[in-house]
Amino acid sequence: MLWQIIDRIFNLDLKFENTPEAVKQRKDFLAKKGIGICDTVESCRREKIDASDLGMLHVELRDLIGILRRHEKIDTLLFTGGNSKNGPEYFFRRILKEEKIKIKVISNDVPRVHQFLLDGRPINTVSLTAPSGSANRAIGSMELYKHLKKQDPEFNTIDFRVLQYRQFLKD
Repeated sequence: MLWQIIDRIFNLDLKFENTPEAVKQRKDFLAKKGIGICDTVESCRREKIDASDLGMLHVELRDLIGILRRHEKIDTLLFTGGNSKNGPEYFFRRILKEEKIKIKVISNDVPRVHQFLLDGRPINTVSLTAPSGSANRAIGSMELYKHLKKQDPEFNTIDFRVLQYRQFLKD
């Protein structure tokens, strides 16, 4: 769903297929906007093949602190998922703890915003609602979603994510 959301925010008219042309579209877009995408998890094992964060075993985390040090222009990290076990924020907090880096709350409203200092440079983290079907239940219980759905019965969970992600992805 992430690329569907990005496609709607930027009106990209992406090809939703697994072809070199479709991959090039995405890479060109990311380079043009100066956006990097990577997984917090470098590798893991699974007993059951699914996309569940909880199903990950023997997790090895990516060296995100090293990436941030090499790319000094990065000032914000967007997590597509929260602090639940094995979610991106959860793992990133583990990395910060191992590095003895403190993180502070900027906003506890959804999406939650935190900030930490890396070598004196402030970096914000934003925990967006995950672009997965399993997060739809959480969205459905949010007061803002209920309000928007009441105003427009056609409004759906993808529309909600587009609104949420847009404020952090637009120039």
